[in-house]
Amino acid sequence: MDSTLADDAEGDRPRNRVTLSTSSMFPESTVSGFEAAARLGFDGVEVMIGIDEVAADVAAVEKLRDYHGVPVTSIHAPTLVVTQLVWRGTGHWDKLRRSADMALALDCDVVVVHPPFRWQGDYAMGFVAGIAEVSRETGVRFCVENMYPWRTPAGEYQAYLPTWDPTDEPYEHLTLDLSHAATAQVRSLDLVRAWGDRLQHLHLTDGLGSFRDEHLAPGAGNQQAAEVLAHVLAHGYTGDLCLEMNTRSAGSRAGRERLLVDALAWTRDRVAASREVATRRS
Repeated sequence: MDSTLADDAEGDRPRNRVTLSTSSMFPESTVSGFEAAARLGFDGVEVMIGIDEVAADVAAVEKLRDYHGVPVTSIHAPTLVVTQLVWRGTGHWDKLRRSADMALALDCDVVVVHPPFRWQGDYAMGFVAGIAEVSRETGVRFCVENMYPWRTPAGEYQAYLPTWDPTDEPYEHLTLDLSHAATAQVRSLDLVRAWGDRLQHLHLTDGLGSFRDEHLAPGAGNQQAAEVLAHVLAHGYTGDLCLEMNTRSAGSRAGRERLLVDALAWTRDRVAASREVATRRS
């Protein structure tokens, strides 16, 4: 077992916290994400830097954390197309270091990062070695997330370097996103089996294989989310289970929260069932 996983299991950090990405409340704000996480009983929050100005302000996020009593458990670096203007004038590596500084200031050690776009020059060309270096420098786990080829009328476009699939790259820490796996038309179960202990963070969501990144509720797509969850828990995964869902179709705060509370219950039921199985076997 990876030393990070062993430390989590033996230390003070709770196992398998069910957390909420603030992006799950979009188009509402980071403030709404903390409010929902506290009201619905989530164990923590993943802050998507770039969802609004508050998300990029460490002091503001710290106040939200303390006011609502919900810990920040992970940071999503501003590496999406729509977040490239966050911290304008800051270089790509400096943005990752700034994300790490934010994580440490908020008492967490996970930063989720997408592989770079192929047009991002030296940053993209040196990404694999650079991620290892910045992880060592900061002491933060930079968990590289699986992405997908962009599907266009002209065919697939490989937008990411060195690749959208981190399986064969020497990253130490990985994030599995089930919706991205669906969009890539691969099986999440195959990914987690191939990754083993490199899986350090989980975006629990789903998809049906559309060209769009759907971010459905876990269990609503084709990614066998329940089986993925059972597999990783049975094989020693102690990291967070972060719900990252698209709730825009709900149309209201109440509707979004109904979707999230159902997904939270779905997840906790399966975590409890996995623990019961483990207890019977021990």
